[in-house]
Amino acid sequence: MHISTLQTLSDPSRLQIVELLHGGEHAVNDLVERMAIHQSGVSRHLRILEEAGFVRMRAEGVRRLYSLRPERFQEMDEWIAGYRDLWTARLDAFGEALARKQQQRAQKRRRR
Repeated sequence: MHISTLQTLSDPSRLQIVELLHGGEHAVNDLVERMAIHQSGVSRHLRILEEAGFVRMRAEGVRRLYSLRPERFQEMDEWIAGYRDLWTARLDAFGEALARKQQQRAQKRRRR
C-alpha cells in the first residue's frame, strides 16, 4: 500500500464521503446535503477519491452517481493484516499475562 492511500483518507471531508458512500450509491447533491461544505468542495474531494481509486462515478443522465470501489479497501485490508497479526500476538501475550496476574492475586487472597 502506498502512503498516498492513507493521505487520501486522512482528510476529514474525504473520510466523511467514504462513510456516506459505505451505505450505497449517492449523487453529488445527496452528499452536499449531508456535509458542511459547498458542492464545489464535495466535487473536488470526489475527484481526488476517484483518482485514488476509492470511488467510481456512474452517469445517469445529468446526474453523477458515486459508489465505493472495493479493490482499494481490499488492498488496505491486506496491508493492515500484517499489522493485525503483530498486534494479535501482542494482545494474546498481554491477555495471558493478565490472566496469570489475576490468578496470583486470587491465590494471595485465599491465603489470607
